[in-house]
Amino acid sequence: MRRAKLDAMASLSRKRSLLLLTLASLLYLLLVGFEFPIVFRRITPPTSTSSSSLPFPLLSQQDTQPKSAPIRPSVSVSSDAPNRRSRSVISSLDFPSYGHSELHSSARHAFDVGKRLLSEIDLEAVDVESRNRTVEEACPHSISLSGEEFRSRGKVIVLPCGLTLGSHLTVVGRPLISKVKKGEEPVLVSQFMMELQGLKTVDGEDPPRVLHFNPRLKGDWSGKPVIEQNTCYRMQWGPAQRCEGWKSRADEEMVDGQLKCEKWIRDDVERSEESKTMWWLNRLIGRTKKVTVDWPFPFAEDKLFVLTLSAGLEGYHVNVDGKHVTSFPYRTGFVLEDATGLFLNGDIDVQSIFAGSLPTTHPSFAPQRYLNMSKEWQAPPLHDGPVDLFIGILSAGNHFAERMAVRKSWMRSKAIRSSSVVARFFVALHGRKEVNVELKKEAEFFGDIVIVPFMDSYDLVVLKTIAICEYGIRKVSAKYIMKCDDDTFVRVDSVLSEIKKVSLDRTVYVGNMNYYHKPLRNGKWAVTYEEWPEEDYPPYANGPGYIISANIACFVVSDFEKHTLRLFKMEDVSMGMWVEQFNTTTTVDYIHNLKFCQFGCIEDYYTAHYQSPRQMICMWDKLRMGKPHCCNMR
Repeated sequence: MRRAKLDAMASLSRKRSLLLLTLASLLYLLLVGFEFPIVFRRITPPTSTSSSSLPFPLLSQQDTQPKSAPIRPSVSVSSDAPNRRSRSVISSLDFPSYGHSELHSSARHAFDVGKRLLSEIDLEAVDVESRNRTVEEACPHSISLSGEEFRSRGKVIVLPCGLTLGSHLTVVGRPLISKVKKGEEPVLVSQFMMELQGLKTVDGEDPPRVLHFNPRLKGDWSGKPVIEQNTCYRMQWGPAQRCEGWKSRADEEMVDGQLKCEKWIRDDVERSEESKTMWWLNRLIGRTKKVTVDWPFPFAEDKLFVLTLSAGLEGYHVNVDGKHVTSFPYRTGFVLEDATGLFLNGDIDVQSIFAGSLPTTHPSFAPQRYLNMSKEWQAPPLHDGPVDLFIGILSAGNHFAERMAVRKSWMRSKAIRSSSVVARFFVALHGRKEVNVELKKEAEFFGDIVIVPFMDSYDLVVLKTIAICEYGIRKVSAKYIMKCDDDTFVRVDSVLSEIKKVSLDRTVYVGNMNYYHKPLRNGKWAVTYEEWPEEDYPPYANGPGYIISANIACFVVSDFEKHTLRLFKMEDVSMGMWVEQFNTTTTVDYIHNLKFCQFGCIEDYYTAHYQSPRQMICMWDKLRMGKPHCCNMR
């Protein structure tokens, strides 16, 4: 009985399961029958914009509305986008045939040579693979020269791969005495200098002094023997470190645990009769004085010395005859690999030089190795409307490292990335074809270089300034135009804030002003009376950074094209001259501000001049942290 009931329930359960499976199969076939025709139906392109012609129904009424083109992004999306205004590579500036001065003749010749150089640039003819390949230089582990060999090489020992941690240079020599006239009486002097120089930094410029070591045996203005150490970049000396015989203070920074200055004045040297009496009295009563034995000045006339300069973790160390004398901390602008030459000069007879523990390999010193060909550093495209400020940066063809440092530092400011401020390098052509080839490649990739088509020369820098004015008013329609150099660090936000304080209806000339400045008639920077007959220059702002209103730039370009613009080889004085002339018809407000720093850097600067590429990066890092501090020291 019980078994029959169980069989009946099982049979009923099987029937229900079979029924559910049948219903599921029918539902599946129904869905497949409706879905497949839609999936496999051939979709023909619509003949109109009506919803009936679309293959699928739109989800909302908003989707049926006409759509405009997407907004242009504010950053570069392609390095080869066509017809980009920001990709203007060659300046439209040309030099008309007017004027008969030497400067005009030089300018005409430079433009003629520039046209030839431009025509010779052919990127396809250059082996791109060999250019981009990192070439390792094989360098000796040590170098040894006799005094005669050293003098025959111009008193320079070349260090092909620079220095590295633990490298050391040993000089054996004798200080000499020479006579110089000081008034009527001859004066005996004895000093020499030993310099680590960056021989491979930039062609055509004085090499930077990575370390300047200058012992003065007869003293200087202090009247006592002294050792002075310093660095120099583009003729701009840093703060000197002087060792005058006294030990460095206990609270002063040490270098690798060594004092910056050792003591060479003896504690037991007594000069007065009273002190000698007290010394005898103390000896009679048994009170002896503890005497600290220190060496005298480490160099003496006609006495052989052995000097060793070594590279430590934090700085350079100088030992003389086995005793530590001075230590000099590394400066921010230089690294060990920059020191590619040792130079000695002055009152010294060098017997021999030995350099040891040198690096044996180093990447190629080709300047273009500094370029980081990444889209991250490309200039953003220009807006169609006017911009608040245009910054023209004077640069030389082979200043690859300087331009790359600017791109990685203050060119990253928010105002420039948003294109409310535009910055461009203005570069003339170099005498070497390979430099021009790399320059054009750099200009086309980064989109921030304007090549002014003339052969570069210091006396013709003024032509780049005219090109800056032309670009600022015709290419970007800037309200204000700023000129600076590629070794100038610019606080863009502060400069913008400064000019926004000025009403737009005022014409301004902003910078670190010079008044009643007289031309130098002698020396390297001499100006002849033919070049500048007046006794004073007009008021002018120092060249490393100044700002003019757009109407001044329009006046400059207009007079240049009408062949009436007066040219002078000093571009900052030229701008002062042009502004003075413009001021006769339109009132110009001269705004003087010391924060546009001419020499080096000051706290809370607007611009800082003579900054090396590494100092640029250092200052940018500090500025990003909200601290506009200088990087003069480490």
